[in-house]
Amino acid sequence: MKRKGPGTRPKAQTSAPRGYTEAHAKSGISTGLPEIETWPNQYKRYEIAIEIPEYTAICPKTGLPDFGTIRLRYMPDKACLELKSLKLYIHAYRNLGIFYENAVNRILQDAVKACRPIWAIVTGEFTARGGLRSTIEAKYP
Repeated sequence: MKRKGPGTRPKAQTSAPRGYTEAHAKSGISTGLPEIETWPNQYKRYEIAIEIPEYTAICPKTGLPDFGTIRLRYMPDKACLELKSLKLYIHAYRNLGIFYENAVNRILQDAVKACRPIWAIVTGEFTARGGLRSTIEAKYP
């Protein structure tokens, strides 16, 4: 067995991990999903917090299901998100191949597009997979 000298380090990996492609990375980002409806806001300067404990999607690399809780907090301006349409929107992820980092950002993007809030935060807490648990947070603006 050949020994490495002092100070010798393994070469740093410069590309994506073997087997991951641009198609994996972009999976689900532009897929058509149900529209999130809104209703006219009647008040100013309050916060809405929505917790969705039954988020599921499919890992585009492995095809295995991802499970998690999505938390959406926002301060409405002229419109509020309608909850039934939000539920149907989230349930559409169930059969969608998308990394959960992308899902959190996509949910924020679509919520902001629907209701144009003063600010919004989407947090995804995903169950452990391979001994690792991830929390992803995206903010607007």
